[in-house]
Amino acid sequence: MQVMVEIQDEFAAQVRLRGLTPEGYVQSLVDVATRTTLTALPPPKPKMDLEAFLQAMAANSTNIPQLPDEAFTRESFYQDHD
Repeated sequence: MQVMVEIQDEFAAQVRLRGLTPEGYVQSLVDVATRTTLTALPPPKPKMDLEAFLQAMAANSTNIPQLPDEAFTRESFYQDHD
């Protein structure tokens, strides 16, 4: 991995400032990044099983109008395109 000189100098300055070893400073950066990332993410949504998903999809299916077969032709989908 190539590291620019400015980054090396800044890294060394931060290590000296904190009185840590380079490994200890990197570990502290990883710890902070991990805590920040984990707390910034929203909680995972509960997973819906397939049966519940299909029930939810069918819940209002009686309100869907019946369309003729011609509504599903390629030409009907692309009628506004050349």
